[in-house]
Amino acid sequence: MRIPVSDTPEGAKFAVHVAPRARRTAITGVFGEGPDAALRIALNAPPVEGRANEALIEFLAGLLGVRRSEIEISGGLHARRKLILVRGRSAAQVTAAIQRALA
Repeated sequence: MRIPVSDTPEGAKFAVHVAPRARRTAITGVFGEGPDAALRIALNAPPVEGRANEALIEFLAGLLGVRRSEIEISGGLHARRKLILVRGRSAAQVTAAIQRALA
């Protein structure tokens, strides 16, 4: 399973597909294929008042070993499919962390 991660001047970007109100927060696989593939993440937080977005940022910060302030939802703030920016990290670093989590 491969998630497309791209380098930008600000950092690395990749897509996620979230499922709020799950029993626990965890990576559940990959949503889609090819360049449209997204990391599927179940969140135990409800999609109310930004709580699911905060839970996503906290989960990804722990997964990638970065501070919460280095994670930004740069697209899809109110949608299930979101574009994530990891400031100060390369696509190779983010890809390696995601692959470790999927293994």
